[in-house]
Amino acid sequence: MTHRDATGSRDTGPDRTDHDRAEPSGPPGTERTERELRDALQALAGGVLPDPDAYRTARGEWLRRERRRRLVLTVLVAVVFALATLIGLWVLNQAPSDPGVIFNGDGAAAADGPSLPRLHP
Repeated sequence: MTHRDATGSRDTGPDRTDHDRAEPSGPPGTERTERELRDALQALAGGVLPDPDAYRTARGEWLRRERRRRLVLTVLVAVVFALATLIGLWVLNQAPSDPGVIFNGDGAAAADGPSLPRLHP
C-alpha cells in the first residue's frame, strides 16, 4: 500500500461525499409504475422457455451449409480442371501436322552446310 492509497483524494472527505443528500423525487406514481413494469417484465421473461433442440437445429443447419459449400467448391475445382484440360488438348490439336524444320524423318541433316565429322568407336 502506498502513501497515496492510504490518504484520501482531495475533496473526498466525509463532509464532501453527499451521502446525506436525498434522491430527487420524480413525478407522483413513478415508483408504482416502475414496480408494475418490473413485475410485468419478470412475468414475461419467466414465461419464455428456450427450445430444447435449438442448439442441435442450429448445428445441423451449419453443417448442412458447410457440406454444401464444400460440394460447390469441389464441383468448381473439377470444372476448372476439366476446362483447362480441354483447352490444352484443343491447343495441342491445333498444332501443324507437318514435321517441322528440326527433324524431317529421312535421317538427313536439316542444315545445308557441312556437318562435323563423327567419331566411330
